[in-house]
Amino acid sequence: MKACCSLLLLSLVCVQLKANPGVKVRLTQKGLEYAKEVGLEILKQNMKKENFPDLTGYEKFGLGNVKYNISRIRIATVEFPSASMSLIPRTGIKLVIGNASLTADMNWNIRTWMFRDSGRSTVYISKVFVTAIFSTPLDNSGHTLISLTSCRTTSGDIDIKLNGKSGGKLNQGQNVQLFSCSNANRSVHVYIRILIIGKLFYSAVLMPIDDLAEIDYSLNSLPAVFRPYIELDLKGIVHPAGNYTGPPYVAAPFTIPDQTDSMLYLAFSEYFFQTSSFAYYTAGAFNRTIAEETYSYFNISTEIFGSIIPEVAKYSVTPYPVMLKLMATETPLISLQPDSFTLEIQGSMEVFAVLPDSTNQSLFTMNTVS
Repeated sequence: MKACCSLLLLSLVCVQLKANPGVKVRLTQKGLEYAKEVGLEILKQNMKKENFPDLTGYEKFGLGNVKYNISRIRIATVEFPSASMSLIPRTGIKLVIGNASLTADMNWNIRTWMFRDSGRSTVYISKVFVTAIFSTPLDNSGHTLISLTSCRTTSGDIDIKLNGKSGGKLNQGQNVQLFSCSNANRSVHVYIRILIIGKLFYSAVLMPIDDLAEIDYSLNSLPAVFRPYIELDLKGIVHPAGNYTGPPYVAAPFTIPDQTDSMLYLAFSEYFFQTSSFAYYTAGAFNRTIAEETYSYFNISTEIFGSIIPEVAKYSVTPYPVMLKLMATETPLISLQPDSFTLEIQGSMEVFAVLPDSTNQSLFTMNTVS
């Protein structure tokens, strides 16, 4: 029995994973190049705002120990002369930053048994190279995660200028921790999120469209990574606000044409429009009552309807303002064709006479299909 339940649950999960999307998003290499320029500026600003912890310790020097403290570390400038981003099929995203450099300012303080000194220093780091590969798995809620698969940094040069009684200039080559893989996994991680997926896929998977409807844009499956583009399948289901019962439709498979000339492609299936129509119909968005406008703006009264329908003329000898009550009687049907689409609405229009005592009298009801 337990084995049967396990197989049933597994089959349900497999069906869910194989469900067709309602919306597809394709980000091409051109889109990555454009986003890279924007993302690099964001990364620079984030690095300049970074708060680094103070560094305190001891170093063996000559006949004694030197106690040092480095505080108020701030990055002044950051330069990325060479940076590229590419897609690795079935793997993820590769980011290469070459010949990076930065300038940082900080306070320093040293103390020995003989003397103490303090001042400001400027550190210039150059010739730093970072290569990082990120994969894009999904979490349980349908969000895309950014996971650092591999990272490699090369040594950079560091130039230190000290301002103080024992100030001077130091030049040495060493591993630069500001550009280590641990920082790449933190700072560059934010950069990748902004570039590839954007805030849309990191906030709640349900987003209000308006007061009547919400859209579920969680990812339907793992992002498909190809060399010229990365493609995302989104559920693209529109629900009535607060009502997440599955709509009475099944998404059919569809594809985006094999094009990469533009930076970004968005494709909406018939399923997306069907669920949208169902959500707004359920919420009563297609029901409208038009009262004052018919008389004030269009000068429509029972006299006009009486000239068309004799029964109205017999009933209403004196012209009265009219009120129209429009209602969709079925969910509007939306069908997509290669070069066009059709919208079919079945509804009714009930016409009321607005009497002098502010009561309404029904005159007639008309069923329509458009």
